Amino acid sequence: MAMSSALNKILDSKRNNPYSENKSIEELRNEHRVVGSLAPLPEGTEYTTVNAHNVPAEWVSCGKVASERVFLFIHGGGYYRGSVAASRATAARISAASTIRCLSIDYRLAPENIFPAAVDDTFVAYKWLVDQGFVPNNIVVGGMSAGGGLALALLLKLKEINDLQPAGAVLMSAWTDMTQSGQTMHNNAGVDPIISKAYLDRMARLYLGGASFKNKFASPLFGNLEALPPMLVQVGSAETMLDDSRRLANKAKKANVDVDYEPWDDMFHGWQGSAHVLDEARLAIDSIGRFCRKVLRL
Repeated sequence: MAMSSALNKILDSKRNNPYSENKSIEELRNEHRVVGSLAPLPEGTEYTTVNAHNVPAEWVSCGKVASERVFLFIHGGGYYRGSVAASRATAARISAASTIRCLSIDYRLAPENIFPAAVDDTFVAYKWLVDQGFVPNNIVVGGMSAGGGLALALLLKLKEINDLQPAGAVLMSAWTDMTQSGQTMHNNAGVDPIISKAYLDRMARLYLGGASFKNKFASPLFGNLEALPPMLVQVGSAETMLDDSRRLANKAKKANVDVDYEPWDDMFHGWQGSAHVLDEARLAIDSIGRFCRKVLRL
């Protein structure tokens, strides 16, 4: 299948600015801010800041939305970068596709705030939603890359304390294994222009600060997935992180979790964030919308 010109353009841009161990954390953060600023907000987007039990957050909506249901959106960025501002366009498109509001959160970042700060903030934001009157079966949690890992960590945390699970989870190119043990870390190394094992190893060390790489709240792939809610798992076939999602989906299915597994041909890490230029990203977000409406009974 021939790649579209839009996809080739994105991939060429990524290849022309490869990751280097010599880039500082601040340089990498600035690159992410620039990329995030390039995605225009879809027409009809509205957003307001909110304090979710001291976790900075933002309500994002686009179009007509159901006020009693919500998508808890958790941005990506390797646990050290990313923000609600950089991911606002993606949250808005998810809102439009699912016909619900998004609560997008600015969890604390490493290396200034090491594990489990990001997990704690995600849990606090979820509990804030419940305190605001949202019942768990009216909440979908989801995130991209590190945000997908945090969404899974939240489910495992809720399970550990015998709390109610949300209606479902959306995992976009989720980072589920901080040991980088998937075969595609090597098999796809030559085709993935964005994420490398060396990059992930560096960011995992910064985030964990000495904690175990196999801690279930850092690497949810190693957690017990039984009794978790329905999941939509999206991943690109060209990702080095393909096995993070493939193994997670397989393990969840074996644990009798209702899993919709979507491997997207030729797609790169976090392609859903390029919906302003890429058809496959728009289609992926449409699928997210259908999943949300299904589990929320809309």
